[in-house]
Amino acid sequence: MYDVIEHAPPPTRTRPRLAAWTLRIVTAAALSVDAFVHNDLASRYDANQGTGPVSQGDLFRIEAVASVVVALALLISGRWFVWVVALLVAASAVGAVLLYRYHDPGELGPMPDMYEPLWFREKTVAAIAEGIAVVTATLGLWERWWRSRGVSTLS
Repeated sequence: MYDVIEHAPPPTRTRPRLAAWTLRIVTAAALSVDAFVHNDLASRYDANQGTGPVSQGDLFRIEAVASVVVALALLISGRWFVWVVALLVAASAVGAVLLYRYHDPGELGPMPDMYEPLWFREKTVAAIAEGIAVVTATLGLWERWWRSRGVSTLS
């Protein structure tokens, strides 16, 4: 009498959630490495005081705090705004290390001249972590945008 139409079970959201959480954890870990390195190096750069009120060591401490706060925010929430802030923090950090490694812009506003034309272990570790955070924050923002549109990123 009646035709029974079998419907496929609804797709699980396990894989998209796993992808989102993986991106959140990797980004938070990269930002944590960045924070650790900046905090560790801050005292070495306290003497680099420009004409402004902050030293390079102070800027390193600000970067460390910002990275920790954003890493914690990512672990608490995967909202698009948190991803944008994570991307901005990571991109500004990697941008600064590359700018001051390959170019000497002198003092920029209240910031001291931070030109340092060499690579060393801690600087390299921080730059790699910041680069990873830029990539994973971009992917996290992209994943969040697609998920908000109802499109699964992983089928």
